[in-house]
Amino acid sequence: MAKPNKKGPTKTVNVYCAKCRSQLYKYRKGGTGTLLKCFKERITQDFTNESCICPSCNSTFARETLIRGVPAFKIIGGKVSVK
Repeated sequence: MAKPNKKGPTKTVNVYCAKCRSQLYKYRKGGTGTLLKCFKERITQDFTNESCICPSCNSTFARETLIRGVPAFKIIGGKVSVK
């Protein structure tokens, strides 16, 4: 399978915790669909202290995994919102 584009998209979205509304990431997202996975190389700003755990409410919002051989976070459904 093909790896994700190194340059990545230019559209930046803010990723928030759905439970407490604190900001988790600024992420370069491609496409118009929902956010299912976050490639680590596309995260421009990371506001979390530990990976995949919200800094304010300590809820787990994702799992670390490899997608197409590239490190990524697999988002748990309903745990994040995107603006």
